[in-house]
This record gives sequence, C-alpha cells and structure tokens, in this order.
Amino acid sequence: MPTFDQLFHENIHYVGRTLRYLGVAEASVEDACQEVFVILHRRLKDYQEVGTLRAWVRQVCVLVAHNQRRTVRRRREDVRGDLPEPSALPEQQRDVELGQLRERLRAVLDELPAQQRDVFVLFEIEGLTMVEVAATLSCPLQTAYSRLHSARARVRAQVQEIVGQ
Repeated sequence: MPTFDQLFHENIHYVGRTLRYLGVAEASVEDACQEVFVILHRRLKDYQEVGTLRAWVRQVCVLVAHNQRRTVRRRREDVRGDLPEPSALPEQQRDVELGQLRERLRAVLDELPAQQRDVFVLFEIEGLTMVEVAATLSCPLQTAYSRLHSARARVRAQVQEIVGQ
C-alpha cells in the first residue's frame, strides 16, 4: 500500500489530464484535483486492492468530474471566457498548435452526453480496455460498447464539421 505522498506524486498529472478530458472546465481543474486528492486521502486507509490503484483513482476522477459538470449546469455561467490570443515565439509554435488542438478536442467532447464522453475518454484517450471502462463506470460491457459506438459517431461528425469549415 503506497503512502499518500507516493499516491499524489505518481498521479497528479494523470488526475489533471483525466479531469480535463472528462469535461471539468479549465478554471475548475485545480479545485477538482484537490477534491480528488482529498477523497483519496480520506479513503486511503479503507482502500482494498480489488483492482489496480490507478483504477481506483480513475473512479474518483469520474465521480468528481460528474459533480463538477452538474454544479456548472446548475450555475449556468460560462467560466471559459474568451482569453486573449497568446503571443508565441517561433520555437513555441508547435506547443501553441498542440494547445489549440487540445482545445478543439475539448470542445468536441463538450458536445457529447456525459455517459458517452466518459466511455470515449477512458477508452480512446486513456487507453483502458472496455472491460476496465465498464468496471470503472459500473455499467454492463455491452452498454459501454454501445456508448463508445455512439460517441465515435458524434465525434466523427463534429470533426468532419470542423474540417469542412
């Protein structure tokens, strides 16, 4: 059993990335990360090695992301105001382009229903197997496959719409 410090240092980047792709607004990612680690800290002594530690962290991320999205829907405010275009030196162009692609991906993911988004992110971005996805989301395996199929179709349509512009 790892200490909390080990758990934190081994998973901090993973937690932030996962929360972003699960739909937590950039302005709320730090708070959501803190919430994830508070839950992990509080429950670490009760953790039973049923699955992998990473799977447990992932389940907490999904829970926190759902709560964050629900809170944002109730508030009905857009916390992603338009930011000024950052200036970039020539050698930073690649980083800027990657950032823009990530923002486009997040915009496409924002259009997906929450259940489809969760399956898509965990399978396509995080690289979990469908068995792990179904276990993480506590849904039947065939339901996870169905959600993935629907999410892929929606993402494909959104990407074609963006490319066609």
